[in-house]
Amino acid sequence: MSYASLLQAPYVTRLLLGTLVGRLPSAMAALAIPLVLREVGASYDYVGLAAGGFAIAAAGGGPLLGRLVDRAGQVRVLVPAAVAAGLGLIAIALAPSEPAVVLAGAVLAGAATPPLEPCLRVLWPDLVPAARLESAYAMDSASQELVFVGGPLVVAGCVAADSPVGALWVGALLGLLGVLVVATASPTRRWKAPVRSPDWLGPLRSRGLAVLLVSLTGVGAAIGGLNVLVVFYAEHHDMVGGAPTLLALNALGALIGGLGYGAVRWTSSPPRRTLLLTVGLAAAYALLCLVPSPPYMAAIMILTGLFLAPVLTAAFVLVGKLAPVGTVTEAFAWLVTLMTAGTALGSSAAGVILEHATESQAASVGVLSIAVGAVVLAAGQRSLVVRDADAARAAA
Repeated sequence: MSYASLLQAPYVTRLLLGTLVGRLPSAMAALAIPLVLREVGASYDYVGLAAGGFAIAAAGGGPLLGRLVDRAGQVRVLVPAAVAAGLGLIAIALAPSEPAVVLAGAVLAGAATPPLEPCLRVLWPDLVPAARLESAYAMDSASQELVFVGGPLVVAGCVAADSPVGALWVGALLGLLGVLVVATASPTRRWKAPVRSPDWLGPLRSRGLAVLLVSLTGVGAAIGGLNVLVVFYAEHHDMVGGAPTLLALNALGALIGGLGYGAVRWTSSPPRRTLLLTVGLAAAYALLCLVPSPPYMAAIMILTGLFLAPVLTAAFVLVGKLAPVGTVTEAFAWLVTLMTAGTALGSSAAGVILEHATESQAASVGVLSIAVGAVVLAAGQRSLVVRDADAARAAA
């Protein structure tokens, strides 16, 4: 089954597009909120506080909303969350000069961000044949890059047509529209999580899942460090298009890598495959320490992306297998949260190093972070193996 045939399967295209549209506000808010606040003369300290509040609230709210989905169903959580997140963005748009309103709106918009990523990944086993599930995850992983490219482009269009405030209104509308497309689909309305026994740890009681999530935090740190590094690199090298060009090349590599991964019939086990791909990602990031001239830097950015999407795809497969019964949505939400937390840590570390050391040393943040994740994966290989009996219970 090709990607074209996957997209032709009932509800696949609808749910994938709805999820992508519904996730655009997150990528838009990261840029639109600072632009709106700067337009009214806010200081960079205040801008950072508001943007950070949005990001932290989104990271913290994800697992909580994921747990609610596992207990109440997708529709009952997605729609109210989209409304609440939209109201948060609109509050900022209506009163950008009121600090209390802006901060409350940023926190509300972040905390209520609809968990569309986890919800779609939970639905894939119901949408495609088991033999093509990994291809579906690969298509999902690769398509994420469209959100990070499309979000800033929509903001740029809103700024050109009117002002940054318009981007917040558009973001609120797109978020609700995307969620309605997903929530009104039959697979979404039918989905119910298996009954589980109450446990405050939720999916984190799975040792294998905890190992996997810790390793992915290192991958997130590498991404965060790279985001800061390319800005510094573009300022000190004659690079056509600057940092956006480098990040776009990285996204292109991820798109190619994700689709290529899903087109291959793999024979190795998911735990071993995840480990090997993570080692490959670390090797690709190690090349950044050379700080080469722009043409070679462009090639390295594509290479790092080529490994990133396959690592995430292999991880998606493992999350679905390792999560205890009735906690799969929350498990995927934890993946997003810890990746986000890792990105924040990596960005901070790279920023401090660039202020006091060299580009090569800042690039080492990504290598070391992924290397630590690979060591954790290697040490926990046995815990990542899903026994047949466990898999049968999960399928039931």
